Formats: sequence, C-alpha cells, structure tokens
Amino acid sequence: MSRIRRRIFRVKLIIGFIYKDEAVFVKASRRLKESFGRMDFLSEEMAFDCTDYYEKEMGKPLKRRFASFSRLIPIQDLSRIKLYTNRLEKRFSDGKSRRINIDPGYLDAAKVVLATTKDYAHRIFVGKGIFAEITLSFKGNSFLPNEWAYPDYRRKEYIDIFNRIRVSYIP
Repeated sequence: MSRIRRRIFRVKLIIGFIYKDEAVFVKASRRLKESFGRMDFLSEEMAFDCTDYYEKEMGKPLKRRFASFSRLIPIQDLSRIKLYTNRLEKRFSDGKSRRINIDPGYLDAAKVVLATTKDYAHRIFVGKGIFAEITLSFKGNSFLPNEWAYPDYRRKEYIDIFNRIRVSYIP
C-alpha cells in the first residue's frame, strides 16, 4: 500500500470570463482580486465565437478573457471557489440573465482542470455539487486538448495562454 502524503497541494487558480459588457467584467475582476489577491496574468480580450450557447442569455458579440492569480490555492478549494463564482455571476445578473460567465479552474505542471456544475462520464465529483474535468494535459512541451475539451480550448491562442501561465507556476 502506498503512503498518503499529508502535505497540501497548491495549484494556480485560473479564471475564464465570457461577457459582453466591459464594465461588468471590470467589476467582477475587482471582486476576484479582493478574494484571491493579485492577478499575475490577464489575457487580451478575444472574440468568443465558438458557440452560440451563451448568446440568448447574454447577447452578442461576446468576449473572452483568462486570468491567473499569483497566490496559489489549496487544490481542495476548487468546489468552494466555483460556488463563489456562481454567486458572483448571480450578483452581476440583471435579475433574469447572467451578464458574465465566470469559470474557475486550476493549472499545475501536468494539466488544466475546469470546474463545472454539470456531470458527465469524464468528470469527477469534487464536492458540494461541483465536478471537475482535466481539459488540457501537458505532453512534451505544450498543453494539448483532451478529446472532450470544448472547441475554444482547442484553439492555439488558448493553449498558448495556458502554456504562458504554466511558466509562472513552475519557476
């Protein structure tokens, strides 16, 4: 039997944003910084055009950004963070519809993990109604998408972002 390691695993918190209104993004970002500290990476704004899934609720054109935080988080905090970002989405809603989608996950040397409330065959329950999936795996010298990765996470510009964030995780 292998020995259980008792140390706390710390990982790089990443957040994906989808939004239409820049002002809502700025307010949500401010809240996240208050909760998780300084952002050490914020991507340029990109068009979110891989799916129309969010358009009925949020309108269009939609934008996408990614952020990471300098302070590492305990790996077991992922479900708590997802519940917090869900509350933020509700706080910034117009009462009926979200105005921003805030998707947390984490990055470590080997993978990018995303949190979700939706179960599926490739997702693992991590507590409090939250599931996690390994969306990208690091092989050779780059992250590569797993077969279930969302179409946008397969894009070179997204993978380049996560490779860049990984460099700040592994000094």
